[in-house]
Amino acid sequence: MSAPPRVLTVAGSDSGGGAGIQADLKTMLALGVHGMSVLTAVTAQNSLGVQGAWELPVEAVRAQYRSVVDDIGVQAVKTGMLASAELVETVADLLAGTDAPAVVDPVGVSKHGDALLAASALDSVRTKLLPVATVATPNLDEVGQLTGVRVGSERDMRRAAAAMLEFGPRWVVIKGGHLSGDAVDLLTDGSEEHWLRAPRHDNRHTHGTGCTLASAIASHLAKGRTVPEAATAAKTYVTGALASGFALGGGIGPVNHAWALRGDGPR
Repeated sequence: MSAPPRVLTVAGSDSGGGAGIQADLKTMLALGVHGMSVLTAVTAQNSLGVQGAWELPVEAVRAQYRSVVDDIGVQAVKTGMLASAELVETVADLLAGTDAPAVVDPVGVSKHGDALLAASALDSVRTKLLPVATVATPNLDEVGQLTGVRVGSERDMRRAAAAMLEFGPRWVVIKGGHLSGDAVDLLTDGSEEHWLRAPRHDNRHTHGTGCTLASAIASHLAKGRTVPEAATAAKTYVTGALASGFALGGGIGPVNHAWALRGDGPR
């Protein structure tokens, strides 16, 4: 039996299993690719928030990456929590030397508002990481952090996309999930434009949404799909996962990564 497409996630661990490395690997399994991981940080995290975070040494991150890429190889890479400027720059250098599409989720804060990226690392994200991204997937808070553009409506999303593209990613997905109305994302490379729309589901259990979308895009790119095809398929997958998110603990529960396998998605 031949191996499925291989996707590598470079991100932090979520001990509660809803986001981070755990969400990435669940998404990859659900979408039929082989997920591999480079751990950048460990968090003590649950449905209520992040109680602690500890980044790994640069040497450990580099060794994990080289171990996987040099032996097994990858068809796509996805990045998430990178924590510090030193880790951002290290991962950017590794991506620049890897012949595979890179999906960069510029994680700044958790779903609960906890900081997951040092303020001193923002310039490294702008100047080192985004220029090597095939697709960048910021949410509206991350757009504000990185560009200063505040998005209050769909019309503002074009300005946000243009500002993000100035940093050098080939494509950007501006995630409009925090706006009112339908859940609308804008995918563009500056000339081609795709509005990805889905009905908004009345479900507060949305932990891991951003990690899941980026991992789904990477998974579909690894299968050979174009960026617009990958982003459209990823949006469908995330919409189903959001619709069937479930309660865990006393706070915000996770999206349901297994919805398509279990038939739990929207009817």
